[in-house]
Amino acid sequence: MTDSASSIARLTNFNLRRGTFALAVLAFAAALSSPADAGPRPGAYDGTWNVVFTTRAGNCSSTNSAPFNVSGTQVSSAGAGKVTGGISSSGAVSVRISVGASAATGNGRLVGNSGAGRWSGIISGDKCSGTWQATRT
Repeated sequence: MTDSASSIARLTNFNLRRGTFALAVLAFAAALSSPADAGPRPGAYDGTWNVVFTTRAGNCSSTNSAPFNVSGTQVSSAGAGKVTGGISSSGAVSVRISVGASAATGNGRLVGNSGAGRWSGIISGDKCSGTWQATRT
């Protein structure tokens, strides 16, 4: 093979490998952004949720419940008190709740029509913490 033919063969082989690599990268990127594997759509958790708080530590009422609204990425109160917070497309939720002088923060995860997590705060002057469970109504 002549030098110029050999150079053309190497260049063609390099371009084929580079093209194959580019196609592999594009296929991988498309697979990562596939809607079927992207998780819940925005607003997948929209609705009213009943949340039951159970005290595990501290001198607070053993169980309380409260309704919350979820709209898009925002969490708000569906009853008394002030609730602020957010939720990700994967269902990770973080909230702050205040009623009078009492305040608590919580975090956890919603999956489908239920969820669970932990909370802690100062309730009627007592430091308390525990778990919560939620169901969509």
